[in-house]
Amino acid sequence: MALKVIQRLQLFGQTGAHLCPPIGLGRFSGLLTASAEELLCAACLRTSADQWIQGQGCRKLIQPVCGRMNFSTIAKDPFYTAGSVALHKDSVPRFCLSHLHQPTDGEEKAFLDRLKGCSSSRQVLRLLRTVEIMSDTMAAEALHRVADLEREGHSLKDPAVLEKDPLWSLCCQLEEDSGRLTEAGLVSALLACTRLYLDPWSTLVVRLVSESQRRLDSTQMSLGQLCTLGRALLALEGPGCGMLEQVMEQVQRQEPAQWSPKELTDVYGLLQAGVGMEARYQGLLNTMHSRAVSVSSRMDPLAVSSVLGALVVMNQTQTVPLVISLCKQAVRHIPHFRDEELGMVLGALMHFGHSDHSFVEAMERHVPKTAFTAHPETVTKVIHYLGRRNILSPAVFDAVAESFVYRADDYTTSQVARQIMAFGKLNYLPPNAGEVFRKVEAVLDTRFSHFQPRTLLNLLHSCILVERFPVNFVSKVFNRFFLQQLQEQDTGIDRIVLAQLTQLYMTVKLECPFYAGPRLLPAYHVKSFLTPGRSLETPVDGHLYNRVKNGLVDLLGDRAYFASRVLTPHCYTLDVEIKLDEEGYVLPACRMDDVFKRIAVCIDDQMRFTVKEIRLLGKEAIKQRHLRILGYEVIQIPYYEFEKLRNKTEVVEYLHKKIFPLSYRLSW
Repeated sequence: MALKVIQRLQLFGQTGAHLCPPIGLGRFSGLLTASAEELLCAACLRTSADQWIQGQGCRKLIQPVCGRMNFSTIAKDPFYTAGSVALHKDSVPRFCLSHLHQPTDGEEKAFLDRLKGCSSSRQVLRLLRTVEIMSDTMAAEALHRVADLEREGHSLKDPAVLEKDPLWSLCCQLEEDSGRLTEAGLVSALLACTRLYLDPWSTLVVRLVSESQRRLDSTQMSLGQLCTLGRALLALEGPGCGMLEQVMEQVQRQEPAQWSPKELTDVYGLLQAGVGMEARYQGLLNTMHSRAVSVSSRMDPLAVSSVLGALVVMNQTQTVPLVISLCKQAVRHIPHFRDEELGMVLGALMHFGHSDHSFVEAMERHVPKTAFTAHPETVTKVIHYLGRRNILSPAVFDAVAESFVYRADDYTTSQVARQIMAFGKLNYLPPNAGEVFRKVEAVLDTRFSHFQPRTLLNLLHSCILVERFPVNFVSKVFNRFFLQQLQEQDTGIDRIVLAQLTQLYMTVKLECPFYAGPRLLPAYHVKSFLTPGRSLETPVDGHLYNRVKNGLVDLLGDRAYFASRVLTPHCYTLDVEIKLDEEGYVLPACRMDDVFKRIAVCIDDQMRFTVKEIRLLGKEAIKQRHLRILGYEVIQIPYYEFEKLRNKTEVVEYLHKKIFPLSYRLSW
């Protein structure tokens, strides 16, 4: 071993190679002070056969300090200009910025495709060692890919990856030749440095920023390059950066009416990153919205999802025409969206409360094909979106239910809960409901402690909406420790949480008479399930109620024979209550004694039903189920029947047949 070291030192002495002490990425330093005659071009001396040869007529090059590796920069050859990085197939890679062997478009595309296929930083490094010629934009993309794979929160999973060859050499070369990079390569490399969390005061970052300032002053940058630079500056200094204001001045000097979909997407991305917050540049945004509507039909999947995501982040609530246009364009792209893009589209449609019949039909064609292969969060977003919009699509729900049985073990507790919540809200049981809820029980058995308290309560409450009773887990919910966990700091327990607890307890008492577990303490009970905002009941529609009320007055002869909006002792609110004595005569609503039967008339408008497939929502179905158990005769007046009635006579006859089907009406 010692002999080999001596031989290598002698060989290094013959070739003029110099050993350099290793340094950190945050401290890229300047040049060695050795004379030019003492240095030879290492790139010319090393062959692909891993042998050293004597260079003929080689230019003398200045070698920068780059710890553990050598690379050379050709500074004054007219044939060698900015734009590419050459990688030699050595155990210690060497890079050379050059246009002498510029990669072709095909080679660059092939490299980027292979780069996207890398699933680890090690694969990226292995790929870099196989590439002989690399443009500066390719080099920047390699850094971005490492960031994609290593970023976790606000740090890298493995910071040591930056110390490894050839990534180290790549950073050294970008530092040394920052003045010779193209604008696209320069700003992309700077953005990659911020994504890799390099020290903002490192020589590499400082040189890239300084060169970017020089290019910015000369107004050479395109709109896309300005946006990339702006995102990098935001990461380095935040929205108060003076250089960022200069970027935005140049952006605003350009005419949005002429921007392409790609340029629009870039500017939306910059504003979304932080520049456009707090209503800054709203005038520019309004102009961009108008332009985006006109070019939405030309937007690709990435552009559609990116613009929708930006609108959500900036809370652009007055952009309904743009959201509608983007939704229509999204219909064409559903088979082509990547998982994260489709998730962003669904999140935006939920945020803006928009749904489209064509969009749902496209989802019905797409989801059954991908339910077993799509990312769990994407599958969850699909079912969550349909649940939020009350859209019952058996094709989608059945496919998701089937995949749930096989994939639930890989889902997070939040994903499990959100999927079951959609089934509960829409009151839908798939064909394999038995398998689905056995899987839910298995997940609860193995991961009960992993659930957040409110997530667990939402899951259990959703089960009872579809008559699945989680008795084995209810006792754990009603203990004091769990109830304390449900309390928000300084605000106590939210009213909707108390309502869910009350209804859960009421359900096990009414529908599971064998339940002998702990009771829910009276302090956690509510008196009414009908509350402003989010509620366990849907308020009666005023217009439909008035029509039914007028019909009841004509049927019963007087307004005094029925009561409206009656709060029962069991927390439910009745739209209309009619009291009968033992002989079946209608009693005045104020009568408290001699009441033999109570009739609960449920006036169900469109808000109480699912869309597409008409079905009573879960919270309305459980209400009617409980009222029947409590002794009420429940009469349902659905909107789709009542709206067919054309005059007063038809209304009275309809109500008579509904409420008193066994009585013969002589006169009232």
